[in-house]
Amino acid sequence: MNTKKIIKINEKDNVVVALTDLTANDEIMPGLNVRTDIKKGHKIAVSSVKAGEEIIKYGEIIGIASVDIFPGDWVHSHNLKTSLDKTFSYKYEQIKKSDIKSDAQSDIPTFYGYPRDNGLVGTRNDIWVIPTVGCVNKTAEKLAQTARDRNYKGIDDVVALTHPYGCSQMGSDHETTKQLLASLTKNPNVAGVLIVALGCENITIKEFKEALGVYDENKIKFLITQESDEITIGNELINELAQINSAERKKVPVSKLTLGLKCGGSDAFSGITANPLLGVLTTKHINFGGSAVLTEIPETFGAEHILMNYAKSQSVFDEIVKTVEDFKDYYISHNQVVYENPSPGNKEGGITTLEEKSLGCITKGGNNTVIAVYPYAQSLDNNTDNTGLILLNGPGNDIVAVTALTAIGANVILFTTGRGTPLGAPLPTVKISTNNELATSKAGWIDFNAGVLLEGKDIFELADELYDEIIDIASGKKTKNEQNGYKEIAIWKEGVTL
Repeated sequence: MNTKKIIKINEKDNVVVALTDLTANDEIMPGLNVRTDIKKGHKIAVSSVKAGEEIIKYGEIIGIASVDIFPGDWVHSHNLKTSLDKTFSYKYEQIKKSDIKSDAQSDIPTFYGYPRDNGLVGTRNDIWVIPTVGCVNKTAEKLAQTARDRNYKGIDDVVALTHPYGCSQMGSDHETTKQLLASLTKNPNVAGVLIVALGCENITIKEFKEALGVYDENKIKFLITQESDEITIGNELINELAQINSAERKKVPVSKLTLGLKCGGSDAFSGITANPLLGVLTTKHINFGGSAVLTEIPETFGAEHILMNYAKSQSVFDEIVKTVEDFKDYYISHNQVVYENPSPGNKEGGITTLEEKSLGCITKGGNNTVIAVYPYAQSLDNNTDNTGLILLNGPGNDIVAVTALTAIGANVILFTTGRGTPLGAPLPTVKISTNNELATSKAGWIDFNAGVLLEGKDIFELADELYDEIIDIASGKKTKNEQNGYKEIAIWKEGVTL
């Protein structure tokens, strides 16, 4: 096999992936030529598959041949369709965590972070200005910009987390927005928070305080703009927060890192390079006592049975099943096709079916036990041992997902991408490219290149290199999203707007 032209991921596979653009009649294996031009990242049949038979990639079914397919054929949307339907019957067949090779040192590494009174540790010491309603977004931005210009000592950044909601929402939609905003204030990267309200919106300050529960008045301040000179008072409140919550970094164990896992703008190499790399790294991190959070529930469809069997108990298995089934019902209730997920960019990059995308997506979690399932907009329970892999309910949409990871309490986000995206969470958002070309062409977006795995780089060595980079970032090195000032949130809205 010419590994410079193709890669076969699993011995069970009846397709291979092109590592370069191929021209009709190019030889890819001894005695096997491609029958047509095929783009890099796309699939090629290596054996005959009759219509109705299964196409295998990653050692799993990624779909059914819609017509007869012959060796050397391009395999994509024109001859491959999903094998999924709307209902499944799941059975818990627990997969015990297996040992995975790790070159990690026996001593637990450390980073320099900001210890909090509740035992959590921040990788940044930021002030966040959070509007309760979109009407005061510009006020929040103006206050944050003024504070940034003051360059407070001991404060890393001041960020306005603007959004269009907080009023004219009903029922659970209203409650979810309130809960997510309250959870954001609990992120360990937050030194202080200024909550900016208009004064007549649905999410009143009284309601917001109820959602917060017990809170530190030295960390969270409130401003109602209809009742004050909002710029003068707002500046004074941020100045007070900055003075009280100025801090210096201290040495802490990496077990205090909660890694958020996300992929977006995927290509055919996402499931071959960057996502499996995160799987190895996540296992390494959890072995050190750390935690990692996996989200994007629709991007488990077709691979959810694998994830479910990594559940630590029957009860966690049942929670995963309910979360997946509820998300399918959400699609159906809006008259949407459950299993039509890969975006045009995904398909252009060589991903055909949802199960193909999902099988590559879940590799970010490695072979780790799923210890808990959290609902969307919730923050982690500080009194619980969260060592391990956590599943978080939420959609695959990039900015909504990274916001959910921020709200649950991640302090660094690892974001793999094959096509590139500039977006960033309010947290350090480490962009990991799946291929060399992206790393080169969008160097202003990409922090780390997993594409070298296609050249034969050892995945465990590369995971060690990435882990060292994450430690540096957790200790203060700025990611590209931070250098660019790209820090945003978006809220998952499900209900009616009045």
